[in-house]
Amino acid sequence: MNYPSNLKVFYNSACPVCKAGIEGKMSKASVCDIQWNDVHSHNELVAEINAELEFVRKRLHVLDEKGELYIGFNAFLAIWRNSPTEKWKAAIFGFPVIKQLANLAYNLFAATLYQWNKAKKHW
Repeated sequence: MNYPSNLKVFYNSACPVCKAGIEGKMSKASVCDIQWNDVHSHNELVAEINAELEFVRKRLHVLDEKGELYIGFNAFLAIWRNSPTEKWKAAIFGFPVIKQLANLAYNLFAATLYQWNKAKKHW
């Protein structure tokens, strides 16, 4: 399998849950270079993926070297595929039925988390 030489991850550090998850990912080994882009600290970064800031706050975004954008649960799959210790997650959660269910669960969780962050005035 050929791996991309780099990934760009776009995340929102104002969300304490998101920040903790990303910081955990930052400490894991990867088979490619990963650039971690905090859209809370640097709002202008969303222009690179032609997205609105609020949309990126709602869902994790990953851009690969080919310019393919992965959003939400698919962004996690992209990161896991490039992590030697998490490839198994990409394999299991990449199966069509499991992927659909995981994507639904992610979207529900992300929407709830976004509303919670807004209510807590994290941004």
